[in-house]
Amino acid sequence: MDFDLTKEQKYIQKAAREFAVGEFTDVALDLDINGTFPADIVKKAKALDLIGLFIPEEYGGPGLGFLEQTLVLEEFWKVDPGIGQQLSSLTFGAEEFLLYGTEEQKKKWLAPLFKGDAIMGFAITEPDAGSDTASASTTAVLDGDEWVINGSKIMIGNGTVGTFLLVFCLTDPEVTSKTGRHSIIIVETDREGYKAEAMHGKMGLRCSDTAAIYFNNVRVPADNLVGERGNGFIQLMNFFDRSRAYVSGHGLGLSQGAWIWPSNMPRGAISSANPLRLCSRPSLKLRRWRPRSKSPATRSTRRLG
Repeated sequence: MDFDLTKEQKYIQKAAREFAVGEFTDVALDLDINGTFPADIVKKAKALDLIGLFIPEEYGGPGLGFLEQTLVLEEFWKVDPGIGQQLSSLTFGAEEFLLYGTEEQKKKWLAPLFKGDAIMGFAITEPDAGSDTASASTTAVLDGDEWVINGSKIMIGNGTVGTFLLVFCLTDPEVTSKTGRHSIIIVETDREGYKAEAMHGKMGLRCSDTAAIYFNNVRVPADNLVGERGNGFIQLMNFFDRSRAYVSGHGLGLSQGAWIWPSNMPRGAISSANPLRLCSRPSLKLRRWRPRSKSPATRSTRRLG
């Protein structure tokens, strides 16, 4: 099995690296400290086709794949995880349209992510339902030709800056199977009854928009349903199967950045810092090991996935 990148993939990787170094380096710290959404960088990344690389050209995307998406995000996270996370989240959930959306939905909702000001998100997590997504209690009740949504979500990417979200809703509470009770519904964030509150004071990724969101009798058209009613949990798992592949690029890029950052610091800055001096001996051991460690196992595992 050949694990070498193609020339095109190497070019994409290099372009992402140059973009991240050139655009992130001087502003990343201020964006993080102030929790500022990197609007200019978002626009530039869109213009250069450095978001949603797995989305086909007929729906506005670059028409590449999940490996290319992973390579780009690895370079972004290597320079700054906060900006990297924000750029990754711009198309978070787009896989649902590709897997289950109608042709009309794909064209209507995906193309503006690249050619317009649209930003999407995926509202899954709730205060009482994190990893146990089958316990999500935000409800969507069909009333004529509209869904009426009530409930709340937490830690949702692009809750305040997004133009629309996919919302994981409880639509069939009477169903015995916990995997057959939920559906995924598109909600525009300018709908009456939608409210988002930015979450401040995070430990990191502070320039990446994260919000608590609330639905108070939010009404959306019945055809905003993505996929089949009651199949939301299965659809969600299939989305995770794909998105977790490029999340590996987040971790790999972050680990590489953690090696690069101290090695680029002036020696005086390291030796004069008391906390680092306490760890000087382990650090020297790690430095001796580092040249042999370029994360080959991690990178190979990522590509196998």
